[in-house]
Amino acid sequence: MAHRRLHDRYFKQAKAEGYLARSAYKLLEINEKRQLLRRGDSVLDLGCAPGSWLQAASRLVGPKGVVVGVDLQPVDATIAENVMTIQGDLTGIDAEELLAPLGEGRLYDALISDMAPKTSGAGDHFRSVDLCRAVLERLPGLLRKGGSLVMKVFEGETYPDLFADTARAFERCKGFKPKASRDVSSEIYIIGEGYRGHGDAG
Repeated sequence: MAHRRLHDRYFKQAKAEGYLARSAYKLLEINEKRQLLRRGDSVLDLGCAPGSWLQAASRLVGPKGVVVGVDLQPVDATIAENVMTIQGDLTGIDAEELLAPLGEGRLYDALISDMAPKTSGAGDHFRSVDLCRAVLERLPGLLRKGGSLVMKVFEGETYPDLFADTARAFERCKGFKPKASRDVSSEIYIIGEGYRGHGDAG
């Protein structure tokens, strides 16, 4: 029951603090520990609907930062002046469109992804890894050298390979499960810091 009360607290806290979903606290906790998003940074949020990570990122980077979200679903909420969204499939959107809000010659300081497949109980892990690999494939040309990555994945048999491929692309890499994650969930977040800025990730 203690764990259930903890999760109920995050749900109530999100409502009280104006976040669209409890998942905002996962990103806030990750950032508190790793300081990945700083004032003035540019952030690309992949799979951004309904918008709670957009809200959290917006507050972390401040009014001089830029947050761009991409999702197949529209984001109906008005987030903040420093946030814009693009509706579409990550794999089919040109880098030029994704980078346009930053101004010429700039790349993102961080890519964040809370994407997850529609869960069916069968094959969820593999679909989750596929989404993460789609993120890794987009790093070149979007993420600046030295930049950061946060992406959610469901743990399973191919997680070690995904982690190893991500680690090759970054100076530092670790897996982390925030307190706001549900105990029954197999989700974990891969955090990459110090993007090496070359080639593909595997």
